[in-house]
Amino acid sequence: MRPFDDVLVLDFETAWCKKTYTLTKLTTEEYIRDKRFKAWGAAWKYLGGDSPAEWVPASELVRFFKQIDWGKTAVLAHNAQFDVSILTWVYGHTPCFILDTLSMARALRGVEASNSLASLAAEFSLPPKGKALHSSDGVFDVLSPEVEHELAEYCEHDVALCEGVYNRLSAGFPTSELRLIDLTLKMYTTPVLKLDPYTLKNAIEEERTRREGLLNKLAIKESDLASNEKFAQVLRSLNIEPPMKDKRPTPKTPNPVGKTYAFSKKDALFQSLLNHSNEDISTLCEARLAVKSTLERTRAQRLLDISQRGALPVPLNYYGAHTGRWSASKGSGINLQNLKRGSFLRKAIMAPPGYLLVVCDLSQIEPRVLAWLTDYRELLGIFSSGKDAYAAFGAQMFGIPGMTKDSHPDLRQSAKSALLGAGYGLGWVSFAAQLLTGFLGAPPIMYDLKFAKRLGVTKDKILDFLSYQPNIDKALAIPRTCSDDDITLHCVAAKQIIDKYREAAEPVKNFWSLCDELISRALANGKEYRHKCLTFSEGKIALPNGLHLRYPDLNGKADEKGRVQWSYGLGKKLYGGKLTENIVQAVARCVMTDGMLRIQKRYPCVLTVHDEVVALVPEAEASEAEGWVLEQMIKEPKYLPGIPLAAESGVGERYGDAK
Repeated sequence: MRPFDDVLVLDFETAWCKKTYTLTKLTTEEYIRDKRFKAWGAAWKYLGGDSPAEWVPASELVRFFKQIDWGKTAVLAHNAQFDVSILTWVYGHTPCFILDTLSMARALRGVEASNSLASLAAEFSLPPKGKALHSSDGVFDVLSPEVEHELAEYCEHDVALCEGVYNRLSAGFPTSELRLIDLTLKMYTTPVLKLDPYTLKNAIEEERTRREGLLNKLAIKESDLASNEKFAQVLRSLNIEPPMKDKRPTPKTPNPVGKTYAFSKKDALFQSLLNHSNEDISTLCEARLAVKSTLERTRAQRLLDISQRGALPVPLNYYGAHTGRWSASKGSGINLQNLKRGSFLRKAIMAPPGYLLVVCDLSQIEPRVLAWLTDYRELLGIFSSGKDAYAAFGAQMFGIPGMTKDSHPDLRQSAKSALLGAGYGLGWVSFAAQLLTGFLGAPPIMYDLKFAKRLGVTKDKILDFLSYQPNIDKALAIPRTCSDDDITLHCVAAKQIIDKYREAAEPVKNFWSLCDELISRALANGKEYRHKCLTFSEGKIALPNGLHLRYPDLNGKADEKGRVQWSYGLGKKLYGGKLTENIVQAVARCVMTDGMLRIQKRYPCVLTVHDEVVALVPEAEASEAEGWVLEQMIKEPKYLPGIPLAAESGVGERYGDAK
């Protein structure tokens, strides 16, 4: 049953200043909590009501909102994060449910499409979005009657458009996804997480002291390291030729010419300088990263600023990625989706007094879903056993019975890399290159002869690799600082791991082939095909949650060898391995969100990061709540019968201490 009786379609108009006070210069949180904030008024109407939208001026807003029963009234808006935050933070009223046409449009039309109110109005042949002819730029005191009248008409029209858009988007929109939209927006509009200013201040000061200490030790200025050209000059003064790499293609320059500096932490050549035997060089590169890596200190400062204004609104975009996963709200300045484990930022996020945070993270959810979709029974058996999945898979992959994390740590890590990365058709070249800079967040690895032998690489395999010139060309093209012989041996070992995975994972390889076939047969030519919980049809794949993976403007072109290369949207490539990745991530997202919705019925979900959910629970029942939350996350979905799910959980006052 729906948790509301009425839906109020709502839109605010607020004061702004183009030079200093707009949402292009401030985050939503900064803008609304700013002392300059002022609502000129709001337009409203009840969804489905016969009466047209009405304008309520600023002087009447308090009275108007007070007469509404918010325990039974939902709010509908386009970009409801903004309007409901005003309603809650400024006027003190929390609607029982939040509906948002912007979020719904992302799910139905894709994240690359323009989902502005103007674009949606045009898409659905509604009257065009209006334009205010008289500007209220810089006005904070009193609006002239003519400006307010025009602003009121403009706002009333937006409310009518929002209702019209909702009526078209809502037909058949899954109820569970509406609940996820509500859940996501409440993380922001009804914030409960606290921020510890002392932890943030100490971390900022420690980072500043470390950065300045490195600069003083080297007797150079921060500007010398911030500029690529100046940093290159400093390297040359130490007789180090700056590392270079090919320029990367961009949408504007798909075929770039020339080289650029390889000064990123992810560049293998720069990694070698970080670990240089000359301490001055390694210190210099460490200082360069400290200067350029502004993300952590900028985010820490933003969080510190927020702590002075109130609780932490969690800025997430529902359906922010192609596969339905969340993304950080654009312009929020505090991406909470990439907080490092153990970082001070995680430890600065706290539960309010009387409560604790239960953190639950699905374990290897993507490999588990992939194994289920492909009927990879051996891997499903490994997951069902509850043993160390990476060690057990490594034992199968490398033919070493009884392998453990302690007995073969290096081979287990290789099995983990293969299990997490090779399931989507990853080739040995990409695998070898990523290993040099840290595969999936692991430390950089350079395979040597000793390790190659442990993998089972024989002299014949090395000779076989070298007998094929394209192998040598691909290996030598990988950026590195080691010798040609070393990179070749590294690539032989990387190829051995990929080959071993593919030998062990025959069902996965078969699924890649099926997906290759379905791109042409179903997605391009419309012949419907059902595989377990998925239905393939022209341009889309129906998912268990009632939504679709979409592949608009799918186009196939033959390459020089006559092989069809597929692309969709704005030129994104599509092939069997990539489609497999999309499907697995989308289904894994369904598993994750099902668990979240079950948890939300009892405890509010206050944060989610990838496959992890954070729930707020009363301190007195934390122990029992942790077990209950974990149960909800690993409950077997009806659309994945027999899948062995697992999760890890923790509880604590601080996010960083809970897990």
